[in-house]
Amino acid sequence: MPGNPLTDQNWASDIADTIVRVVGRVRDLTTDNVVLVTRAIVYGLLGAILGIAALVLFIIVLTRGLQSLLELAVSWERAVYLSYFVLGGICVAAGALMMTKRRSADA
Repeated sequence: MPGNPLTDQNWASDIADTIVRVVGRVRDLTTDNVVLVTRAIVYGLLGAILGIAALVLFIIVLTRGLQSLLELAVSWERAVYLSYFVLGGICVAAGALMMTKRRSADA
């Protein structure tokens, strides 16, 4: 009779294999997915933080570069104001473009 530990010589190894298979399946369905989601959250947050820092530094460098370039034509004070107006206009135009591309909540 299979399954009877008194007559089946492979009963212990069959039960151990079954336990290993069931535990492995449970691990595949739970732990691996949790690790995948956790990594996605951690790397996503890290990428977002580094991306925001890089964007801020890029805007600072762009502002200073534009001020230095405009200083060749006008005084330093006017170059500062003009650089703010130019970059502000670019940001407003980018924001307006993004607003036209957005989807309404009704759709």
